[in-house]
Amino acid sequence: MGFSVNTNVGAMVALQNLASTQSSLMTTENRVNTGLAVSSAKDNAAVWAIAQNQRATSQSLNSVIQSLQRGQSTVDVAMSAGNSVADLLNQMKEKALAAADTTLDTNSRNALNTEFQSLRDQITKVVGNATFNGGNMLQGTTATTVKALANADATSVITVQSQNLSLGGTVLTTALSATATIGTVTQATNMIGTLNTAIANVSAAIGKLGTGDKALASHLTFIQNLQNTIDAGIGNLVDADLAKESANLQALQTKQQLGIQALSIANQSSSILLGLFK
Repeated sequence: MGFSVNTNVGAMVALQNLASTQSSLMTTENRVNTGLAVSSAKDNAAVWAIAQNQRATSQSLNSVIQSLQRGQSTVDVAMSAGNSVADLLNQMKEKALAAADTTLDTNSRNALNTEFQSLRDQITKVVGNATFNGGNMLQGTTATTVKALANADATSVITVQSQNLSLGGTVLTTALSATATIGTVTQATNMIGTLNTAIANVSAAIGKLGTGDKALASHLTFIQNLQNTIDAGIGNLVDADLAKESANLQALQTKQQLGIQALSIANQSSSILLGLFK
């Protein structure tokens, strides 16, 4: 095609190439600024949708982690209180053994009984204060059973059964009630057997709590690792390779400058035509 003032093919081609370079440059700059190769659905609709679904799962796992951590804390408080109850029972057994001595005078037996009753009442205080976030796993028949979330769909839970360590409850036995006493030799002797049973039961109850606590801790570690893996997978889908984008940015900036120069040269073709008429 010859020279024409109506149609400047060279300028049109140069402008088209410059526009293409400018578009690529904007895409690369966006990737550098955001760190994402896919930052919106227009970049890659399928990958963006997959990443969004995985982000939703990852965020849901935050609630699972929090639920497991609350469950752990509730169980830890219960175990701490259970250990205190076990210590109190051992002290009570010591007082009962001493009170079972038939050679004791009345004053000594009354003193032992007073200490025994004080230790007995302390169990109620310990159990009553074993509360975390409104949940008490040890107090009476209404004790809280921990049910922590185990997955992002809330279709599975990890259950840690409550243990009734209240006086007169199933663990301490009905014989060890809020009115238990060792005021006589017979009462002290009978109380020794009751306390032996209670000590064994409390040890078993604490063991069950410990098993539940271990299950919560193990699943918490799994969920945290799962969340990290999902986040890494999202990164693999949408994150930009910044080293590659940096090199590409330099190349596109150079190409842009060359495109501007090419367009400038093409636009000068009309002035060349004027020289033909001199």
